Amino acid sequence: MMPLAIAGALVVLLPLAGLVGRVELADLGGLVSSPAAATALGLSLRTAAIATALVVVLGVPLAFALHAMRGAARAVARALVLIPLVLPPVVGGLALLYAFGRRGLLGEAVGGSLAFTTTAVVLAQTFVALPFMVVAVESALAARTGRHEAVAATLGASRTRILATVTLPALGPALATGAVLAFARALGEFGATLTFAGSLEGVTRTAPLEVYLARETDPGAAAALSLVMVAIAIVVVAVAYRPVGSAR
Repeated sequence: MMPLAIAGALVVLLPLAGLVGRVELADLGGLVSSPAAATALGLSLRTAAIATALVVVLGVPLAFALHAMRGAARAVARALVLIPLVLPPVVGGLALLYAFGRRGLLGEAVGGSLAFTTTAVVLAQTFVALPFMVVAVESALAARTGRHEAVAATLGASRTRILATVTLPALGPALATGAVLAFARALGEFGATLTFAGSLEGVTRTAPLEVYLARETDPGAAAALSLVMVAIAIVVVAVAYRPVGSAR
């Protein structure tokens, strides 16, 4: 068992080691502070933050709705909601384009095409990140017995007050986990963003797109920006699972 565990760890660690080996640490600051890299990273952080807020606002009610459903309808609805988890990103980008593009289903309703705008970046990130919040909250709801809510109801608390003072506080660790994982997924989104939003510098060129473009002209800058994103991802994952460990 241990040799297989070591092999599994190497599958993750060796690529990261290769990435670190490509970067001159003394030059790291200068590489990631170049105008193109700084602009792309700043755009990624801003759009990912907005997408995470949308994920919280939309994902939590969606998780409650799925939890309340029963039977085959629940299975079908869950499968549809979680499709972005397994859908090839470029397919997701095409789907967004055909929904919100100039000739898409809602193109005219949203005032023309949203494609190739910063809003398109946020939509793409929200599309791929939403399932993380839904899975986290629905799993937490399934693990609850409802006993505390029942006690609060017998004491005369309204359903709104029970939700605000009992259920949501109890779901705090799941909400935190879902939010930070959604942020990480939004920050790293590439395929759907490229297909739906394009790669316009300062408008839709996020950090992953900048890495992709820079790898041909400036491999050192691409590796440096990739290393920064790896560091952010490590911090995000550590924060995501800290509440779960504390709750236990």
